[in-house]
Amino acid sequence: MPVITNIDDLKKLHKKRTPKMFYDYCESGSWTEQTFRENTTDFDKIRLRQRVAVDMEGRSTATKMIGQDVAMPVALAPVGLTGMQRADGEIKAAKAAEKFGVPFTLSTMSICSIEDVAENTSKPFWFQLYVMRDQEFLKNVIQRAKDAGCSALVLTLDLQILGQRHKDLKNGLSAPPKLTPAVIADLATKWTWGLEMLQTKRRGFGNIIGHAKGVDDPSSLFTWTAQQFDPRLDWAKIEAIKEMWGGPLILKGVMEPEDAIMAAKVGCDAIVVSNHGGRQLDGALSSIKMLPKIVDAVGDQVEIHLDSGIRSGQDVLKAKALGATGTFIGRAFVHGLGAMGEAGVTKALEVIHKELDVSMALCGRKNIEDVDRDIVLVPEDFEGRWV
Repeated sequence: MPVITNIDDLKKLHKKRTPKMFYDYCESGSWTEQTFRENTTDFDKIRLRQRVAVDMEGRSTATKMIGQDVAMPVALAPVGLTGMQRADGEIKAAKAAEKFGVPFTLSTMSICSIEDVAENTSKPFWFQLYVMRDQEFLKNVIQRAKDAGCSALVLTLDLQILGQRHKDLKNGLSAPPKLTPAVIADLATKWTWGLEMLQTKRRGFGNIIGHAKGVDDPSSLFTWTAQQFDPRLDWAKIEAIKEMWGGPLILKGVMEPEDAIMAAKVGCDAIVVSNHGGRQLDGALSSIKMLPKIVDAVGDQVEIHLDSGIRSGQDVLKAKALGATGTFIGRAFVHGLGAMGEAGVTKALEVIHKELDVSMALCGRKNIEDVDRDIVLVPEDFEGRWV
């Protein structure tokens, strides 16, 4: 077993052990992938300030996200098709998150269903909702999340229309994969993945197949999905969903102060500054560049979380220093899952936690609650002057 010291080590194993179409699904952005790249490279422009002669005993990264205790300011982001990265992937990731003490967020487009994850975990998890045209399905899936004891609803706002990701089209992405000659050749080199998949019954979209009208198998699913993402989602519908849910609400996909102000007005508990990991509007600024503006606009009204670009504990620390209450990791935990299953998700969390803890200490802070803007150096032109 290779020595794992960072997320990139897990990423290399993920690529080696997972079918190409699913690795590419994770490690890609839309169009030219400019935003996908800058989500991570913009973190490199922020520098940390080393401080010395500070008592570092008794350090703590524990905090709260939407009032819930977390071992560090990190939640596992909702990622579609996680159960194709590894058999029963959502269950494995949820178990790892529960044991570590951070929230797991289940995607609407997961392979394992809400009920599957609930049956295999003991603590509440979060559920991410895509708004569909089918109102009966929408009401039912929200009720299913309530029945499963989900402790927060994460409503994604930036996928009313699907951005084009070239690799998915070229690979013929599907779940389960269609057995073309190219796919068969690839699967022949991923036999461990295949053996695990043969041993599970969960190989389709568990939240949709059998729950949406006319969707009884994968072939009918893709026709349904193509027609169902609701382009009419607006603030009035968001308010209606909030009332329907009745619990803690997190609005994900906010990238502009004007939208953040509207999100605060509808009464959400948190906003996630996110560009969908660079998978929707290519050419948008990175999440970390937009974070300070949104914190300035509504940081005194709602919690601000950050998603898109987190690959290390130092990234978490920098986001916290710029005003984020918490962060979401997607690709970082999926690399761990694809590399080593549940143990890989745990390893990803351990890597991020160690980087966060050590870096926080070397910046002269012993408690994550005391991290502030004073520990970072940000270029004067970091946010840019745009007209």
